[in-house]
Amino acid sequence: MSLSRRVLLRASQSAWLRERAPRHRFFRRAAARFLPGENAEDALAAAGRLVENGVGAILTRLGESIATRAEAEAVVQHYFGLVDRLRSNGSACEISVKLTQLGADVDRELCRAHLSELASRMPDGKMLWIDMEQAAYADVTFDLFRRVREAHSNVGVCVQAYLYRTEFDVAKLVDEGAAVRLVKGAYNEPSEIAFPRKKDVDENFFRLAQTLLGLDAQRAGIRAAIGTHDLRLIARITEWAAAQGIARERLEFQMLYGIQRAEQIRLARAGYRSGVLINYGSYWFPWFMRRLAERPANVFFLARNLFSR
Repeated sequence: MSLSRRVLLRASQSAWLRERAPRHRFFRRAAARFLPGENAEDALAAAGRLVENGVGAILTRLGESIATRAEAEAVVQHYFGLVDRLRSNGSACEISVKLTQLGADVDRELCRAHLSELASRMPDGKMLWIDMEQAAYADVTFDLFRRVREAHSNVGVCVQAYLYRTEFDVAKLVDEGAAVRLVKGAYNEPSEIAFPRKKDVDENFFRLAQTLLGLDAQRAGIRAAIGTHDLRLIARITEWAAAQGIARERLEFQMLYGIQRAEQIRLARAGYRSGVLINYGSYWFPWFMRRLAERPANVFFLARNLFSR
């Protein structure tokens, strides 16, 4: 892992920075590239603009590591209200949540109940995605995902290509016919459990994408969402899929708001399923640092915001 990436990931974990950095206008300006605002109205407006270009949207409120039942209840009530709005306006948006938002660190049964109730309220045909957090949460994430999925088939889970274990997790998820979002991973994990080199992560990502799009996955009814902004990986995956005779509409790419916007539209117009994860909320600093760490070259973007007037 590069020094710049380690520094950014450590910054994402700093309570001191989390408290102070958002007060500064230059940080807020830089972050605005990646999130449309701090409230649901901003996110819904951004989703509407994407739909005009044939691009879907997945909404998620920023925040993690909730420490009290009251905080977890407040978060889930927010999501209930968001789902009600999606139902009332006929929006095609889906939702993605972190389990530590819903109380996983407070009471896992409480978290399970929140997740189950939220899944039951989702509009017909729309997925409730579960984000994958640090590797320490992987087992509990898969456990709660499977328990809730027994009653609600509209629940999907995220997996991270930088973890060694993900090859085995994906094989099991394919056997179960689950909905899976594949991403590279954005936390500071030790080399004992995660690939330290980017090229190894990229290779594992490609192999996992092949598994999620392969014949066994097709037979199992897998919905595979390929979460990457890497244009070379996208080209490699689409070329491989075409050679395998996989229809374009079976390939779904999900990206983050504000990154590779032209590619999001190009994929949609070319007949692929294209979606954008729209983050919103006031708890954005740790998430913003992880986005910079995914591609340290983005630090130059931050620098321009720091020094431009």
